Amino acid sequence: MSEQENIELVRKFCGAWAGGDVGAIVGFFADDAIYHNIPVNPVQGKDAIKGLIEQFMAPFERAEFEITHIAANGDDVLTERLDRFVGEKSVELPVMGTFEVKDGKITSWRDYFDLSMWTKQMS
Repeated sequence: MSEQENIELVRKFCGAWAGGDVGAIVGFFADDAIYHNIPVNPVQGKDAIKGLIEQFMAPFERAEFEITHIAANGDDVLTERLDRFVGEKSVELPVMGTFEVKDGKITSWRDYFDLSMWTKQMS
């Protein structure tokens, strides 16, 4: 895929979070993909990724990923985002994300954020 196609895939993935359909979100991943929220341990495989997303989203009704910057170099797509998790409590978090894309699927996703910002807003 071209760099532009990889960027569009990541844009669609980020947009899918607003719908709240975990199955649709997980559908963007390759079967053996790795998801790593850098402050916590990585998980591998669609089932593990689905479980982590469900756990992460449990206290929220939906999430919105606002991409403020996006760039690609080959199969690597970098995002700067403002992630908003909306529910009884809401969280707004600046995030840097790295996506590796192969054959139209996300093979690796790493997000970098300040865990203390998350914890303060959840308490």
